[in-house]
Parts: sequence; C-alpha cells; structure tokens
Amino acid sequence: MAYLNIDSIKERTFDAIVIGSGMSGGWAAKEFSDKGLKTLVLERGRDVKHLKDYPTTNLYPWEFPHHGVVPAAVQEANPILNRCYAFGEDSAHFFVKDKEHPYVQEKPFDWIRGYQTGGKSLLWARQTQRWSDFDYEGPARDGFAVDWPIRYKDIAPWYSHVEKFAGISGNRDGIPELPDGEFLPAFPLNAVESYFSKHVKGKYKNRHVISARCAHLSKPNQIHLDQGRGQCQERTLCQRGCPFGGYFSANSSTIPWALKSGHCTLRPFSVVESIIYDEKLGKATGVRVIDSNTKEAIDYFADVIFVNASALNTNLVLLNSTSNRFPNGLGNDSGVLGKYVAFHNYSARISAECDGFTEWKTDGRNPAGGGYIPRFRNVYKQETDFLRGYAAGFSAYRWEQNSSDGIGQDLKDNLVKRELSGWHVGSHMMGETIPKESNYVALDKTLKDQWGIPQLKISVAYDNNDEKMRKDYFEQMTEMFTTAGFKNIKTQEDPRNPGLDIHEMGGARMGNDPKTSVLDKWNRLHACKNVYVTDGACMTSTSCQNPSLTYMALTARAVDHAVGEMKKGNV
Repeated sequence: MAYLNIDSIKERTFDAIVIGSGMSGGWAAKEFSDKGLKTLVLERGRDVKHLKDYPTTNLYPWEFPHHGVVPAAVQEANPILNRCYAFGEDSAHFFVKDKEHPYVQEKPFDWIRGYQTGGKSLLWARQTQRWSDFDYEGPARDGFAVDWPIRYKDIAPWYSHVEKFAGISGNRDGIPELPDGEFLPAFPLNAVESYFSKHVKGKYKNRHVISARCAHLSKPNQIHLDQGRGQCQERTLCQRGCPFGGYFSANSSTIPWALKSGHCTLRPFSVVESIIYDEKLGKATGVRVIDSNTKEAIDYFADVIFVNASALNTNLVLLNSTSNRFPNGLGNDSGVLGKYVAFHNYSARISAECDGFTEWKTDGRNPAGGGYIPRFRNVYKQETDFLRGYAAGFSAYRWEQNSSDGIGQDLKDNLVKRELSGWHVGSHMMGETIPKESNYVALDKTLKDQWGIPQLKISVAYDNNDEKMRKDYFEQMTEMFTTAGFKNIKTQEDPRNPGLDIHEMGGARMGNDPKTSVLDKWNRLHACKNVYVTDGACMTSTSCQNPSLTYMALTARAVDHAVGEMKKGNV
C-alpha cells in the first residue's frame, strides 16, 4: 500500500501548476511548457477544444431554433447574464448560468463568467492596448491606491513577446500615452470614421481617433500559421468561437500549443478548493481540487503555483487557502487581500447622425469595432475635478432597411427592396475607477456552493468620481460631435451595474510594500514566494485600456522569473 501511495503522489506531482486555462492561464501554460517544465493546468469547467466544440460557428440565421434570440424563459431565469451584450442563442453555451454558480451581492454586481477551457477568451472584445507610464505612474501622481512596483520599461519587452505570438492588428500611431506595439496591418477606419479622425486631429491638441487595435490576424505571420490559425475572415461572429482561429483565444492558440509540447496536462472539471501551504517548509506545496463530477477531493503538488482563475475567483481561492500561518487567506499578512477591487466605468454612451458619404456602400462592419479614442483628460497634468481619465470607442455604421407600406404586390415589392440607411455614429466611455478599500470581496460565512466552498460576497459600487467623469465625457464628446457637424446628438446614461464591463480587477494588488499590497514586482506573493498571481486580481489600478494584453505580458514575465528562481534553487 505504501508503494501504491508513493506512485499516486508521483503521478500527481508536477513542476508547475496553473489554476485556470483562460487568457492569462493559457499563457502561463504555454510559457512553462516552452521552457520544458512538467505543467498541470486545472480548469474548473468542461474541456472546449478548438474547432470541435464550437457548435454554432457555421450556422446560418435560419438554422437557430429561435433565430438567434434567447428564449424568454431562459432570459427570465438568467437576469444577470441576460444583461451581457455577448449573450445570445449562438453563444449561450459558453456562459455560466445564474443559478449554477451563485454568489452574494452585498451591492449590485453582474458577475459574468465562462467556465470552460479558454474561459472568457472565447468571448472577449479582443481590444488590445498597451499601458504607458502615464498609467503605471497614475497612483503615485495623485496618491490614490499604492504605487505600481513596475514601470513601462519593465513590461515593454513582454508586450512585444505576447503581441508577436497572439497577433495584434493596428497602426503605429506615435502616441506617447498609447505606446505602439508589434502590429499586423490595421483594419482601416471607414469613410465617416476617417472623416472624424481628421477633424479631431485638426481641431484638438493631443486628441486622437485611431483604428482600434485588436487581436485579429489581418495578415498572419508564420508563427500564427504554426499554431494552425488562419486569417480573420471579418465575419464578426467571434462569440461563437472562430473556426479559422482568426482572433486570439486560449483555445485556438496557447492551450493547444502547450499541449502539443508534451509537457502540459490539462485537467478539466477541477474546482480548486485551496492552495496547500506547508508551514515547516514555509511555502505552498500544491493545490486541492474537488472533481466537479464525482465531488472527490484530490491533491496535486508542484514547486511553483500560478493562480489565474480570473480576478474574483482568484481572490476566492486565496481567501479560502487558510492555515495557522495564514488564518485570513494565503499571503494576507497585509490584510488587504480581497480589498481595493476596481473595474471600468462604461456608464455613458452618445450617438448622432452624419449627413453625406452615401456614395460609400459599405455598412461599416469591422472586426476591430471601428475607432478608438485614447485617454486625453488628466494625462500631462490634472485638469478636471475628477481623477484619472477615460478612453472611448467610436464607430460609424449603416444598416439595411425596407418599407412595409402598401398592400398586395406593392407591399411585396417594398419588402424585397432593401436600401442602406444614412450614416449613424456612436461612442461609449471606458473610464478608470479608483480602487477603494470599501470595494471588496469576501467569503460568505454561511453560504456554500455545491462543492462545499464558501460563496463569494461582492461589495463594489460606483462613486462620485465616476459620476464626474461621465459628465465630462458627455460634455467633451458632445462638443467634438457638434464641431464635426454631426446632427441629432443624443447622450445616454447606461444604468449597468459594476461587473458588466467584465473588467473586474484588483483584490490581490501588486506593490512595493508588503504592508499595503499582496504581490511584489514579479507578481509573487510577498509572504509565499512560490505562488504567483497574474490575472486581473494583481492589478494595482485599472487605467482605461482594455486589460487583457497587460495580463498576458505580466504572465509571460512572471513565468520567466519563476523559472529563473527554480533554476537558482530558490523555490
């Protein structure tokens, strides 16, 4: 029996364990596997394989039972999920349903999750922007949150590393607050977007409307073909899973790459209960999982552990990993674990109409989503009554329309006669929110999920800074639209709850001081040197760029550091 036990432990022992297989977890798996380490990836949901498990990817509209609309009964049963823009009949199978994985809302929060191999990398908006030192130095300038322990020069080579492999389209725009990257050709702006870009450039200093930078293969390089991926076909059906691998996802890229190496094992249906801490050794030795099908508890062991369970679930895992040494959660000597959670403020939209340009017959469809307006407020100096700033999307579009006038043959003729509408323009705000101690997550003391793990209690809300930012966005964009000659300008407050931005961040923030942060400059727990966190939980502040590219770069950098420490015998 002793020999059998030894063999069993040996089979469950790896060089590295990665918790989560999504955006950042996939990168950890790839990087460890590339370096020859025996790696275990734990995924709490089912396995979704590229191509094989995209059941709706090639369906025509009439092949959907409800023509793409989620049935009313499903909408009513999932009020949180139903508010998500990407939730439809063609993508519903990639989302966690409301009742399947409950959580406690101390304040309204729409927690959107995707529990499967690849996580939400199948569903993301694919927008990718680098941060600059205007972002990394933000907390130090205004004194809110703590100082980032890294600067742009520390992460720049790792942005390049992940951009080359993932495939990012964009232009080299030469904007200091939005550094250029390793780009494939950009998806061009359409006629109206180009007009607005030229207008803004000529009218305003330090304001720009650029082609959105996105993780689509506009022109694949050899490294992308080696992954088995092909050129983006501009279908804009990305939420179904792309059969061409035209956009970056863990499913089409990092996970199969890691598995192909022979060094990586993927274990789905593995709900992580906690990280195992050995008080004699003074380090983590493994991970305890609950098999989601059998409810069996199984321990896996490794020299280094990466926690990439997605921001809030990563907080849950760390908070639930208690011991005599860490009674309040693994690495939580500072007491800030679970606190200073932040998100992106998408609570404002503006729309208008644009005359002319009718000689252009395109409807304006673009897999990159059109244009992007980098942050222009409080960049070089504090100029408003709110802190930090906002970026914005911008797009121009037309749609097909017909008339239902007439009767008989006239009605038939009108219905089949389809014409393009005039041009419409729209923009949405993506504002930085300020991490606050009052925005936190914690373990509920009584409620547990079906695997006996405490449910997560979420207490996150907007504040006065967010309201001031929204007001400024309306004022600035209205002026820009007016001077561009757009008509019928309408502003709209979006009443969405925090969380629906799907950019929740923080709770295990990086910092220089172990007394005020959880992670060091290498994304490593200050108090447990062989555990790393590189998903959204690690973020000290949110800036206003889409965060996924930064998660990827931080992950690759942290793996490089962890392997170096392993070679030195430090873990």
